[in-house]
Amino acid sequence: MLELPDSWVWDFWFARDGDEYHLFFLYASRALHDPDRRHGRASIGHAVSDDLRNWTRLPDALVHGEAGDFDETATWTGSVVRAPDGQWYMYYTGARDKIQTVGLATSDDLITWHKYDGNPVTAADPRWYEKYDGTSWFDEAWRDPWVYPDPDGDGWHMLITARAGHGPADDRGVVGHARSTDLLHWEVQPPLSEPGAGFGHLEVFQVEVVDGQVVLLFNCLRGELAPWRQETARSSGVWSVVADSPTGPFDISKATLLTDDSLYVGRLIRDVDGSWALLAFHNQGPDGFIGSISHPMPVELTPTGLTLRHV
Repeated sequence: MLELPDSWVWDFWFARDGDEYHLFFLYASRALHDPDRRHGRASIGHAVSDDLRNWTRLPDALVHGEAGDFDETATWTGSVVRAPDGQWYMYYTGARDKIQTVGLATSDDLITWHKYDGNPVTAADPRWYEKYDGTSWFDEAWRDPWVYPDPDGDGWHMLITARAGHGPADDRGVVGHARSTDLLHWEVQPPLSEPGAGFGHLEVFQVEVVDGQVVLLFNCLRGELAPWRQETARSSGVWSVVADSPTGPFDISKATLLTDDSLYVGRLIRDVDGSWALLAFHNQGPDGFIGSISHPMPVELTPTGLTLRHV
């Protein structure tokens, strides 16, 4: 488990280099006292492990930009991929007040990161996605990029937390989508799901093939569910849904709940023995927000998604 005595830790993502797991995570000082204030003070920390259980902290990866930059408020959740030339690419959310866009940083060694001069690399396109107007939602959602290669070798895909530009305001959460051939230039595409599935937003995507089945992971707390889904949901946290292809489309209406709100931002990863496991951050406890990252939890596939395997 990763727990920092002086900071809250929440959203995170991985890169694997040989036998080492590199963990990148959002954190903010507990001196803020109110954990709800952490989002505006987030930096991207870094730790390394050889077993997913014992972590050694490394120098921070990124901090927010200067006044006027696309990430002047905070740097938020992202993902890391390795380019064909061996360089590491980190896509991350840049927040500027209510507006979110996706930026890029690169590294030769996973330790020292440099922001790309052409940032941001993608933003919400009003042809398909909602833009912030101060009335329908609390921000312009275009965050949490998950980047992965096309299964047929045709470039790269990016899944993005986004909201459709139509439908009931509390039910517009969709799987945002962009494509690239070179990891630098991205073309926004129509969403890979439809609004109306019962989610105000779908946070922190990940798509993997588990035991031969494509599974999409995403996250949504009960307060961001559409009212009609809240009526039947006793809790909400990490969700999963099966699909026919890693590139969608995804029928979010068939998603099933994997965890309650005690855990959030679930990430699938191969454990040291090769089995699939879930890590998540400890969210709600008896005394409120916790802010630490769990040990790996074994998962197993069901016909409709994933479930935690009790051991």
